[in-house]
Amino acid sequence: MTPLEPPDSHCLSAALGWLGLGNRTEARAELAAISAANRQHPAALEAHWLICVSEGDWDAALVAAREIMTHVPEEPDGWLHGAYALRRTESGGLRQAWSLLRPAAEQFPQEPTIAYNLACYACQLQDLAEARAWLQRACAISGNQSIKEMALVDTDLKPLWDEIQKL
Repeated sequence: MTPLEPPDSHCLSAALGWLGLGNRTEARAELAAISAANRQHPAALEAHWLICVSEGDWDAALVAAREIMTHVPEEPDGWLHGAYALRRTESGGLRQAWSLLRPAAEQFPQEPTIAYNLACYACQLQDLAEARAWLQRACAISGNQSIKEMALVDTDLKPLWDEIQKL
C-alpha cells in the first residue's frame, strides 16, 4: 500500500487524532478534506470505518467495510470489519455475520482472527463442535497461549471456558 502524501496524510492523521479524542465531528471534517483522488485509499477507508463504528452506525460501518473489501481485496480487514458490523445491524445478526466471514477463511487461511471470530459466531449460534474446530484452528495459526488468554475473557466463548482453561 502506497502511503498517503501531504496534505492528505496530514488530514488522515488529524482525523485519527480527533477520533482518538472522541470528537467524531472534527474527525469526519478532516477525513472529508482528503482529496477526492485519495478517498478510496485503504487508510482513508479504514478511518471512515472507525468513525462509523465509534458512532454506532452499523449500517454505515457495513458499507465502509464493503468498500474496503472492494478496494483492498487482498487484505482480510474488510471481511472482518464487514462481519463485525453485520452482526450488529438491525437487518443482520450472527448467522449473517457467519455467512459473510466464512468464505474469508478459505481466502485467508493463515489469518487467526477470522478463525477466532468464526469460533465466536459458532459458539453464539450454539454449535459448540463447530466453535471448537474454529478455535483449534485459530490456536494452530497463532499459538495456543495468545488465543487462550483472549478466549478466556471473551463472553462470546463463555460456553467453552471450562474447556479452554484446559488447553
